[in-house]
Amino acid sequence: MQVIQLSVNGAPLVFDQSPSLVQLLEHLYLIGKRVAVERNGEIVPRSQFPETVLADGDKLEIVVAVGGG
Repeated sequence: MQVIQLSVNGAPLVFDQSPSLVQLLEHLYLIGKRVAVERNGEIVPRSQFPETVLADGDKLEIVVAVGGG
């Protein structure tokens, strides 16, 4: 079994298989929220979330937009 380790906002996360970015967001309960994702130093356009498959060692920064006034 291959183990995939990711770094998300500096914290390690381990998966049994390579998740898609959408699966990662589901795992983090962020589906439906306004998020920006940076993968290995590059912004991932929202339109590419479903087709982006993460790989072992990927470093992600996820920012959640918070509304207010």
